[in-house]
Amino acid sequence: MSTYDIAVIGGGNAALCAAITAAEAGARVLILETAPKPYRGGNSRHTRNLRCAHNGPLGPLVESYREDEYLDDLLKVTDGNTDEQLARLAIRSSEDCLPWMEAHGVRFQPSLSGTLSLARTNAFFMGGGKSLVNAYYRATEALGVDVAYEAYVTHLELSGDRIACVEYTHQGKDHRIEPTAVIVASGGFQADTDWLARAWGPAAKNFLIRGTPYNRGVVLADLLEQGVESVGDPTQCHAVAIDGRAPKFDGGIVTRLDCVPFSIVVNKNAERFYDEGEDVWPKRYAIWGRLVAAQPDQVAYVIIDSKSLNLFMPSVFPPLKADTLEELATKMELPADRLRHTVETFNAACGDASAFHPTELDGVATSGLTPPKTNWARPISDPPFYGYSLRTGVTFTYLGLKVDETARCSSSTSPIRNLWAAGETMAGSILGQGYLAGFGMTIGTVFGRIAGREAASYAN
Repeated sequence: MSTYDIAVIGGGNAALCAAITAAEAGARVLILETAPKPYRGGNSRHTRNLRCAHNGPLGPLVESYREDEYLDDLLKVTDGNTDEQLARLAIRSSEDCLPWMEAHGVRFQPSLSGTLSLARTNAFFMGGGKSLVNAYYRATEALGVDVAYEAYVTHLELSGDRIACVEYTHQGKDHRIEPTAVIVASGGFQADTDWLARAWGPAAKNFLIRGTPYNRGVVLADLLEQGVESVGDPTQCHAVAIDGRAPKFDGGIVTRLDCVPFSIVVNKNAERFYDEGEDVWPKRYAIWGRLVAAQPDQVAYVIIDSKSLNLFMPSVFPPLKADTLEELATKMELPADRLRHTVETFNAACGDASAFHPTELDGVATSGLTPPKTNWARPISDPPFYGYSLRTGVTFTYLGLKVDETARCSSSTSPIRNLWAAGETMAGSILGQGYLAGFGMTIGTVFGRIAGREAASYAN
């Protein structure tokens, strides 16, 4: 028999918010984290901000960002594919998250400007996600929460309407515990590329995994096989176009490229395939992972010139550089004549760029071009020219555990009395498709706290 009231499976933001909340309510909590201690924190290590509603200035956030505007932004990127009741719960609850986070050791940096002009909508963590994770682990330690690293959960035994036991391996030994309640916060299945390939087809083998290699969906698969209700499409995910030179796993947020709005993007045939200027980057950057995934060999190429080089956050890998488009094409292994034709056709379709404004929708658009570029359409004409390769970088998958407003999971016949889920493993309950910058941390924080509160109430 276990002496723990609650087992929290996972070691990232959602798991830690749940563990802290439950421990503060008097529950004895065990965190089972698959990763080694230096790599604890899941994808949260790579995050940098939380999207937060507020009715007036709040901490580093300026002005206001009200619930309905936040929801409108979410509906736009998801094309309405969301559970509005759960979405509103996450959005409405986010305002209370920021002071709670500060009370538990998270520090925020002053508001930002530039191409990531999010001072009104997103609060950025001082020191990034690693500092946030470390702050929360210090909080759990102070509360007496136990943490087992390299603890591989293999099975949650569903018996009737409750989880009867948790089985895991740790330090070469098999363990079986019987906590009163269980919170699953162990992420998606994106690090299991075989599972990705079953959902997407062979193209997924060319995807890069931006986050932790430890989110392999073992617990998710185990619960789904036992009839726990699922939500979401296995082909939907938070997928971003990232630098094609990034590592297969764990490249993190620094591999993201913010240059697309000021570029043209072509495939391996040097042909454009989508409107690079559709919307401001924090709202639309997440569509590009899927767009690149649909191109030959799941690769694309960004082309910019010298006047755009300093308009976006610097990349971790420097771009390829050339004095002519033909030289750049050779370096990027693109057909030089096709690239020259694509650029010249684009340039000829550009109009008056005097209204160009890099941080807002400026309406500087092409004319008579398919696909169009509807904002920031300036000719690519000033050498030297620069290029990046793009590949699909998957952050997390949306197939997950269906939850209600209390974060409780259900089987096909009834709610499961002692099982809750939080974070990426249930984010598909809200994110049917698309992504909004900082919203994953919102979901994890809000539902982590809800799960912790509900599980502790049940255990007590």
